[in-house]
Amino acid sequence: MPDSFNTLPRPGGLSLKLAIQNGTVITQNERREVFTGDVLVEDGEISKVGEFSDRADDTLDASGCVVMPGLINCHTHVSMALMKGVADDLQLEQFLEKTFAIDAKRTPKDIEIGTKLGCMEMARSGTTCLLDLYYSQDAIAHGVNEVGLRGYLGWAVLDEQFTTQKGRPLDNCERFIRAFTDCPLIKPVVAPQGVYVCSDETLLAARELASKSGTFCHYHLSETRHEVYEYKRQKGMRPVDHLSKIGFLSKGDIAAHCVWLTVNEVRELARCGVSAAHCPTSNMKLASGGVAPLPEMFEEGVGVCLGTDGCSSNNSLDMFLEMKFAALLQKSSRWDASVLPAQKALDLATIDAARSLGAEHELGSLEPGKKADIVVVDCRNPAMVPTTRENAVANLVYSSPSKAVRDTIVDGRFVLRDRNIVSVDEERVLDAAADAARELMS
Repeated sequence: MPDSFNTLPRPGGLSLKLAIQNGTVITQNERREVFTGDVLVEDGEISKVGEFSDRADDTLDASGCVVMPGLINCHTHVSMALMKGVADDLQLEQFLEKTFAIDAKRTPKDIEIGTKLGCMEMARSGTTCLLDLYYSQDAIAHGVNEVGLRGYLGWAVLDEQFTTQKGRPLDNCERFIRAFTDCPLIKPVVAPQGVYVCSDETLLAARELASKSGTFCHYHLSETRHEVYEYKRQKGMRPVDHLSKIGFLSKGDIAAHCVWLTVNEVRELARCGVSAAHCPTSNMKLASGGVAPLPEMFEEGVGVCLGTDGCSSNNSLDMFLEMKFAALLQKSSRWDASVLPAQKALDLATIDAARSLGAEHELGSLEPGKKADIVVVDCRNPAMVPTTRENAVANLVYSSPSKAVRDTIVDGRFVLRDRNIVSVDEERVLDAAADAARELMS
């Protein structure tokens, strides 16, 4: 791994002053204001929102478009984009057996190629920031940086007896943190895989590393009933209760899935300041049963965000679909059409996600002083007609408009402009990904 990431070139072209004009601006600010107006970007940050007459170096006409904060994917395994379709329509045990066998064959080269493929898909569907859990995060960091997304990257930490990593996973994670701490688009995270492959000693060592490094822990938690009941049989306690007892749970953590929780466990997550990354599509596709108790999380004050999970269990990295399925799953299972409205679903993928990452002062809304992570959605696309200020949020959540994304900007740089990926050679990445997938599956 390199000693410093600062020497790598930043992707895309930086306009010192970019004016995005005449769009329907969905701010996601505290008042959730929606209006027709402009957004001014300077040196990678939003400097003005509303109406202004400043001269700009570059102008983006957003007439007939929605201008919105970039979506934030709070749980994924981005490099598994190469593995979509490898284990569809299988029972969970068969799914895990097949994906683990393929996963064990992976190399840093195909992991980086898979990362670029996944990042391009996310850029094309309005995602500007991701929280990833995997090994070889050095290769993933290069891929994320090259495409130009913002990445919170968690190196998988687990007991040595369960890993295919070379060396001790915790040491690998620590080296990754040291090497990539100063990259503007990359935030290293400690990622203990889950209670089923992490001893108490490993979990507490991961917690110590996160505290020492000034970052948080990201982990799978209570995804399946089998996981919970097997853990209770071994430990005599449910996962959340045991993790709380040993002092592992900590403010700022993000736990993925959180499906099989009791109300008391929900309250304990709230007390400890742990957020839940809800992955409805993956949980439904794997038929692991249960529905994450989002209403109880909202009531008890647990931070909630959304994730796609990986492409082997979802096949898609589309956060617009994730918002829609999150809302519909709760409505259907609770027999209550109002239980998760469109505005709240959008919150989960923007400002609430930023809050879960501890980045609400930088990300998640279009406000002066925040990072210029911005998406422009073309409302002349059939999926978005008709769009008004009154129904714009509902259209974004329920109309599945990922194909209507026209422009994606991260840190003030275009990744997607006028529907063209401009940070990397898209055709070259697609060809390399197809070749790498063939080799991986052979």
